[in-house]
Amino acid sequence: MSDQYLAFLIGLMGSVHCLGMCGPLAFAVPTLKKGWGFLVLDKLSYQGGRIISYCILGAITGLIGRQIWLAGAQQYISILSGILILIAAASRLFNFSAGRMNGKLLQPFNQLFGYALKHKANHLIIGIVNGFLPCGLVYLALTGALNTGGVNTAVEYMFWYGMGTVPLMFIAGISAGFTSAIFRRKLNQMIPYLMVMLGIWFILRGMELNIPYLSPAGAGTAICN
Repeated sequence: MSDQYLAFLIGLMGSVHCLGMCGPLAFAVPTLKKGWGFLVLDKLSYQGGRIISYCILGAITGLIGRQIWLAGAQQYISILSGILILIAAASRLFNFSAGRMNGKLLQPFNQLFGYALKHKANHLIIGIVNGFLPCGLVYLALTGALNTGGVNTAVEYMFWYGMGTVPLMFIAGISAGFTSAIFRRKLNQMIPYLMVMLGIWFILRGMELNIPYLSPAGAGTAICN
């Protein structure tokens, strides 16, 4: 499985989580001009803004990953990434709460959103702000970007992650939330299991057990871009 396909799959499957977390914010941004054309343009601008933020985060992560690759520590980082993902999955499966900390992290973003809405900022700006919102799923994607070993590849990884979140978020934005809360909750319950599979994959990849596709020899070797 290529990194781009994996990133897109994470975004696509995780977009239910995005809909629950960011959907209300997207729905709160009004379209100032009437008509379907303006509505579609605004919602696409919003999605584009999120992807811009993801790519910026990818570039920063790629710079860090490049240094790790140059230091020859990529195998250990892959294994450590897998362990951290498994811990994050366990926290969701067993309901370890970090609500107070999340509230403090979200407070400045909520204030920024309030300011942007008050001054009628366009959907692109709102999307960019939304893209920097602290989110476990984005952190999961950034972990994958870190393991690509280069700036260009990390940006590309985060671009495809963002593209994976677009279909559901866009349709929901157009229809003002076409899925029920029960449906979103059931699909959201699948995310920790996806995280478990990804965590195990990162660990096996770092161990280089010479298993085709799953843990190939030399999987930690990458060309830094």
